Amino acid sequence: MGFLGRSGNGDAPAAHTTRSLGQAAEDQALAHLRAAGLALVERNYRTPGRGGGEIDLIMRERDGTLVFVEVRSRCGAGFGGAAASIGATKRRRIVFAARHYLLRWPAPPPCRFDAVLIDGGRVQWLRAAFDAG
Repeated sequence: MGFLGRSGNGDAPAAHTTRSLGQAAEDQALAHLRAAGLALVERNYRTPGRGGGEIDLIMRERDGTLVFVEVRSRCGAGFGGAAASIGATKRRRIVFAARHYLLRWPAPPPCRFDAVLIDGGRVQWLRAAFDAG
């Protein structure tokens, strides 16, 4: 299998593309968060235009807190695992997208930024993984 999920001959797509693996990780994270009592508000929110950001999952806690969730998946712990893949640039883009999303709210609720990390199939939920500052 090639790097981006294509077969060696370049003709037919492989069963597991990077996109489908990411979708599966988001599905797993969503199931985990729902089991913990959070409700889905929106999935794959993107800001319009170039250079914006994306939020994998926007969830709501029972107390009304809006939770912006970044889902990261890695097959193993090499290069620091899933947690290490959320660098400063990625955090800035998530915060930018969250601020854009909150413009539609007349009075934004309490918010936080969580991460759901999937390393080799193990799910770890980090509440308040980073802040907007």
